[in-house]
Amino acid sequence: MIIWIASYPKSGNTWLRAILSSYYYSSDGNFDFSLLKKIESFPQKKFFIKYSTEFKSPVGTTYHWIKAQKKINNNKKLNFFKTHNSFCNINGNNFTDRENTLGCIYIIRDPRNIITSLKNHYELNYKEALDFMLNEKKFICDNNVKNDFSDIQFLGSWSKHYDSWLNNKIFPVKLVKYEDLIKNTLKTFEEIVEFVSKINKSNATFDKKKAEESVLSTNFNNLKSKELKGEFTESIYSKKKKKKNSFF
Repeated sequence: MIIWIASYPKSGNTWLRAILSSYYYSSDGNFDFSLLKKIESFPQKKFFIKYSTEFKSPVGTTYHWIKAQKKINNNKKLNFFKTHNSFCNINGNNFTDRENTLGCIYIIRDPRNIITSLKNHYELNYKEALDFMLNEKKFICDNNVKNDFSDIQFLGSWSKHYDSWLNNKIFPVKLVKYEDLIKNTLKTFEEIVEFVSKINKSNATFDKKKAEESVLSTNFNNLKSKELKGEFTESIYSKKKKKKNSFF
């Protein structure tokens, strides 16, 4: 079953994903960017190859959301997935359902800080960043591949995005404030692990020593240092600068 790590863009999703991957998928909690592959992004093309090889329409993947998740869940394991997609319904197709989703960890950040982060990340001015967040039809996708919408994520506006996840009645949601994750990372992360154990009906106890290493090895300075060494591959290419933008 899937546990979503969901958020509006630039809300701390990648950071939490790093902490979770180092805790659940390493032996000692020490983070390496290769661990991010254990918590992949959804939607993305690799999960839809079986159903279609061409996604020239923005709504093409929506018809296969559930089928792709069913195939993922055939492994009978706990599957973490990162998404910026809202919990929406498009043309009668729900993003996910009760049969494929165990729960959601939703990260929310002060929208005033999101505006600044969006501005820097997507090379916008402040008005454009605000319009981005207010746009109820907003979506993001990989613009490097012309007419390929296989990894499109439907955001909607900032307010409707968090409403779609937090007010759903289908599965439990753990709300995580980005500011709490910064101020008291270990305590907030312990609450997340306890949430995962509860909805997964696991008897595993919180490994504080491992969690401390996960938190330490994913602090900003360490992530930034690894990015400068070329270890982070998910940053966006800047057409203005002719190079990838700094992510951290």
